[in-house]
Amino acid sequence: MPDETPDPSEAPDVLADDDAEPDDIPPEPVVDEAERLTRLAREAVDRDEAAAYRVDRDERLADHDYTARVREDETRDVLVLHPEEWVEDGEIRTERVEAIDRGIEIPLSGPGEGDDWQDIDDYNRDIVAEVREEHGEDHAANVAALADFVGNHYAKPIHDATADELSEFLTDYYPRNAWPTAEQRAVVEKSVRVAFSVADERCPLGE
Repeated sequence: MPDETPDPSEAPDVLADDDAEPDDIPPEPVVDEAERLTRLAREAVDRDEAAAYRVDRDERLADHDYTARVREDETRDVLVLHPEEWVEDGEIRTERVEAIDRGIEIPLSGPGEGDDWQDIDDYNRDIVAEVREEHGEDHAANVAALADFVGNHYAKPIHDATADELSEFLTDYYPRNAWPTAEQRAVVEKSVRVAFSVADERCPLGE
């Protein structure tokens, strides 16, 4: 007589959240880097440099079976990231799009994108001002450099910077672009932590 004991792995997941993000999209740092490389490619004057940025982006996405294209709408350009399986002969086949929420759209230009960046920059400058008032000019100068970095390179508020992005700021951007004094350089890592504290957020440094 066959074993009719139900297999738990075949039971429906009654706790599944239909509104949850799909778990097979690229992780956030990969998406952020794809956006950054796309912007660098668009801004590059040299064609070979622009092509190198796009190749780097495409290789990072390919590791997650994703691809990228830029859609030109009437009012703005949009970076679209989506699974490679949706594409055939360079065209998206709608019959292959089973879960539309696996697609990721990031505005690259137009009114919305510009307004968003200005809001982000205004927020970051408020953080700098508060750091200056509470912790002094050396920390404020360092946090101003951090605001420049996360705003211009990643278009995000200071407290959304990841550990990898903060490491990039401390080891690459800051020494080359901030022109710090010896006093500022000595306290820059503490300045980053101060910025997160002022924003009332947990700093990911050291995690």
